[in-house]
Amino acid sequence: MENNELLKQVTAKAEQWLNGNYNEETKAEVRRMLESEDKTELIESFYKDLEFGTGGLRGIMGAGSNRMNIYTVGAATQGLSNYLKREFRGRQVSVVVGHDCRNNSRLFAEISADIFSANGIRVYLVESLRPTPEISFAIRHLHCQSGIILTASHNPKEYNGYKAYWEDGAQVIAPHDVNIIAEVEKIKGPDDIRFTPDKSLIQTIGEEIDAAYLAKIKTIFLSPDSVARHKDLKIVYTPIHGTGIKLIPRSLREMGFSNVTLVEEQCVISGDFPTVVSPNPEEPAALDLAIRKAKEIDADIVMASDPDADRMGIAVKDNRGEWVLINGNQTALMFTYYILRRRSELGLLKGNEFMVKTIVTTELIKNLCDRFHIELLDCYTGFKWIAAEVREREGRQQYIGGGEESYGYMPADFVRDKDAVACCSLMAEMTAWAKDNGKTLFQLLQDIYLEYGYGKEKGISVVKKGKSGAEEIQQMMKNYRNNPPQQIAGSPVEIIKDYQLLIQRTVSTGDSVEIDFPTSSNVLQYFTQDGTKVSVRPSGTEPKIKFYIEVRCPLTSRDGFDRAEEEAIKKIDAVRQSLGI
Repeated sequence: MENNELLKQVTAKAEQWLNGNYNEETKAEVRRMLESEDKTELIESFYKDLEFGTGGLRGIMGAGSNRMNIYTVGAATQGLSNYLKREFRGRQVSVVVGHDCRNNSRLFAEISADIFSANGIRVYLVESLRPTPEISFAIRHLHCQSGIILTASHNPKEYNGYKAYWEDGAQVIAPHDVNIIAEVEKIKGPDDIRFTPDKSLIQTIGEEIDAAYLAKIKTIFLSPDSVARHKDLKIVYTPIHGTGIKLIPRSLREMGFSNVTLVEEQCVISGDFPTVVSPNPEEPAALDLAIRKAKEIDADIVMASDPDADRMGIAVKDNRGEWVLINGNQTALMFTYYILRRRSELGLLKGNEFMVKTIVTTELIKNLCDRFHIELLDCYTGFKWIAAEVREREGRQQYIGGGEESYGYMPADFVRDKDAVACCSLMAEMTAWAKDNGKTLFQLLQDIYLEYGYGKEKGISVVKKGKSGAEEIQQMMKNYRNNPPQQIAGSPVEIIKDYQLLIQRTVSTGDSVEIDFPTSSNVLQYFTQDGTKVSVRPSGTEPKIKFYIEVRCPLTSRDGFDRAEEEAIKKIDAVRQSLGI
């Protein structure tokens, strides 16, 4: 579309907001954008409607149809309300409404609660910010039909988001996701939204849910004797200004850990995240203050949670006593090993258990599950797909753990999303257990590699912002699909998996088989002769195209770990050069 035509369209759309039933604050913002000589902000705010996708809403806060504000949030809530009333016709529908620490999260949560109640839906509204996994738990605990949380997870401070859950505590999937989207798209403006609340239908929840959730987390622990012996384990924890402060220190105390040091500067609840550039435990800089504190007190482990406390990051001391970050694949590997090893030792593996990982997560987890004769399932990126596998097997098989490379793990099924509260607690227990066995966590990880194979992973996100960026990402995926690499870092590509077509193709023979997944997704994977795996996909929530690289290298002793690491880094660099990233 020509720029003049686009500007004409967004101007007309913005003027509709000036003339519509929007509040004066919103209209003032729209006027400012219209009157500005630079029309970039106007175009970005109005060139499309903020989409209620399969994961809900996520976007930059501000006035406009492509922004997070009370009207886009209101439309999402009205559409969800309409669908819930239709789907559960004849029943009293109830929902949980939660929020994180972000600017406007409380406002958006209260507006959403008002709209649900205006539609005759009973609302359990959190008294203040709470972790995302607790909202999933509360939906199940209170036997609700749905729930939402206002959060943009680890995104920059300009963002907010809206995640919708179904009655099992998992994010919505087909057919409900597309049906809800259809209802949301019917809402054309503020006149279609019921903003006037029925306060009698809104109930505040807090401590009773906190206590029930933490009690449930205690049921997954496997080494209470190790915790008792090492209750003075030196733990440093940071919530990075977010919701984890509400429950993670308490959970550690209730387990018996008596030596937990908080990063006080980052215990300040703030949607501005003043001490970090990005409130994401995947970013090394987010743990800088925690590692500084750990060096001061000679800690055993550093743990961090992101603003909505679903992701966990950790740092440990290596064999030289230097602090190193452990990535999401490694934590998933350690959780899997610990759960399987301890369950086996305690006689808790009965043969009907299963675990789940996402397709972009390390393949080493399969080696572990095969050794313990546990079924491992692959699924798409996102915990709604892990939860779907749990739901599919409920009553027939026992779920005992699953996760993804993106710093998320779900150690039990009473929460149907990634859970940093449970994970920080379980990681602390694992640290005590390793100490009981004369090992640091770093040495435990090395021993897992020695027994099950060594691999190294690297995630790379290429950011392409705005309308032009979205188009560029689409073209990149098209090029990779139509012109796949024949070799990567000098190793021939043997297998190509195209999850959009649900086809797996063997390159040498040209033979193809169907991929047995419930739905298609825009993901490509390449597997090479030397064990390298490369996955490519556009992000569903951010303006990024993501590359996931996994390489294998030989490792025969702990002493050889540094050499294997150096070889793996070189190999990853060669993969990047092959792909031009």
